[in-house]
Amino acid sequence: MTIRDTSSMDREITRRRRPRPIWVAAAAAAVLLLILAWPVVQRLTSADRSVARERLRFGRAVVGDLEHTVAVEGRVVAASRPTLFSPADGIVSVRVAEGQQVATGDVLAVVESPELENRLGQERSTAQALASEHSRLELEARQKGLENQQSVKLAEVQKAAAGRLVERNQRLHELGLINQIDLETAHDDLTIAALELEQARQRLELERDMRRFEVSDAAYRLNRQRLIVDELARRVQDLKVVAPFAGQVAALAVEDRDAVLRGQALLGVVDLSDLEVEVGIPENAADQVAPGVAAAMTIDGVERQGRLTRVAPEVRSGQVIGRVAFEGGVPPGLRQNQRVATRLLLDRREHVLKVPRGPFLESGGGHWVYVVKDGLARRRQIQVGAVSVSEVEIVAGLDEGDEIVLSDMSRFDDAGTVLIRN
Repeated sequence: MTIRDTSSMDREITRRRRPRPIWVAAAAAAVLLLILAWPVVQRLTSADRSVARERLRFGRAVVGDLEHTVAVEGRVVAASRPTLFSPADGIVSVRVAEGQQVATGDVLAVVESPELENRLGQERSTAQALASEHSRLELEARQKGLENQQSVKLAEVQKAAAGRLVERNQRLHELGLINQIDLETAHDDLTIAALELEQARQRLELERDMRRFEVSDAAYRLNRQRLIVDELARRVQDLKVVAPFAGQVAALAVEDRDAVLRGQALLGVVDLSDLEVEVGIPENAADQVAPGVAAAMTIDGVERQGRLTRVAPEVRSGQVIGRVAFEGGVPPGLRQNQRVATRLLLDRREHVLKVPRGPFLESGGGHWVYVVKDGLARRRQIQVGAVSVSEVEIVAGLDEGDEIVLSDMSRFDDAGTVLIRN
């Protein structure tokens, strides 16, 4: 029996090279991914909350000038806008219409007052009578003065004659041609003549003073009457209501041929060359404003400069009323009661650190902000200085170039760190 070998059952085995394990490559990739993603992982693990970037508004701290302003609503008003009143009782004749342009001295209305005109005529007649009386007294004073002067002259002549008679009798008495009685009689006549001369002179002065007083009194009464006439003439002249300046008729308070009373409003006139802006200043800013504060008014897209001229001493409806005058002249084309956006410049600070104004100021109470760096917003304490309409001064807590969240921070729930998702 023949035993066959196992060659027929043998199979050649070829030894193949063992490949590199796949897990090695996978591990390397995982390590690389971990290295690249580590900052993200770190931010994810360190953030208390996360917010999408598109839901937030950001701003940077920069150094520059900051103007502390208060935005107020203003309206154009005329600095000179008097209301003209009726000068007397009567019937008014209106000569203009509302909105009409007028020049200085133009007749706007006429009040017909027959009573006032009649009274003027009566007072003028009285004045003429007093003028005649004054002239008569002046003539009488001159006539009486001449008579008194004549009496004085006559008395002087009589005294001189009496003196010469005394001298002559004295010589005759010394010669024994006349007796003592005749000499004494001559002396008595001289004394009487001297007394009459003195009395004539006193009468002249007295009559002169009395006539002067009468003439002066008549002159006073005449002047008084003339003042009455002048006043009535002025009132009659004022029956023509004229424009006090070149401007525009604002409003009519009466209709043509209306019966009016003295002191009743007739119409208003505005001076278009002297316009101002009346502003309502919020009560919480009233303590910071005073006459002289600079102002900027935007009219038809152009900013005009002005200055606050006066501030009301009282608060009405939560506002304090002020007036702003234009600098460099009133812009053309303004109308009464036209609305004007106005800013009052309360303070100007140069070279300060500032950020744009946003809701963060109110939500953080001006004490906290979120500073953004590497995708994380971290809460930081700050100190705020002046605040304007569009910017906020940062006194402490930020550096130039820092980026902060300007949006409302209440959504962060006071988190210390917030992830900003792209």
